[in-house]
Amino acid sequence: MKKFIIAAVFAFLPTLIFAQQSVFDKFEDVDAITTVVVTKKMFQMMGNVQLDKKDKEAQQFLSLTKKLNNLRVFTTSNSKHASDMKATAEKHLKSAGLEELMRVKDGGQNIRILVKSGAKETQIKELLMFIEGGNVSTGKANETILLSLTGDFDLDDLSILTEKMNLPGGSALSKGSKGKK
Repeated sequence: MKKFIIAAVFAFLPTLIFAQQSVFDKFEDVDAITTVVVTKKMFQMMGNVQLDKKDKEAQQFLSLTKKLNNLRVFTTSNSKHASDMKATAEKHLKSAGLEELMRVKDGGQNIRILVKSGAKETQIKELLMFIEGGNVSTGKANETILLSLTGDFDLDDLSILTEKMNLPGGSALSKGSKGKK
């Protein structure tokens, strides 16, 4: 019986170890995909920065950073990798139980924002944003962007985050965070 338990532990150990990784990690080592990853440690360090107490917006931003676990942003103009990013995002949104917050179609650009809610209606555990058809800020007509944000934060705080970090699709996120109360 003891050998069986040990064998079972070793059989499930890889599952436990790899369960901590993101389904989007496979995009990090692809040359045709630009990757930005901000870890919980970086958010914690940002949250410890001392700012002017009178700057309420900066204080809100620092408060929010303490609630975030991970930010991943992947961008590509390569159609093969864009298709793979879309398929991976679609698969993830089904398995993770994400629900659509909003869709925006504007000037050839399609933006989908999905969330996994927490205990309260405006509380978010995960936010996924997928943008196809270009990036207005860079002027690239066929750019695809995948953004994944995890933590335990409030939807109302997102406009501050997108403004301070200049995230792709930030204007759509700001509209979504102000629209759902």
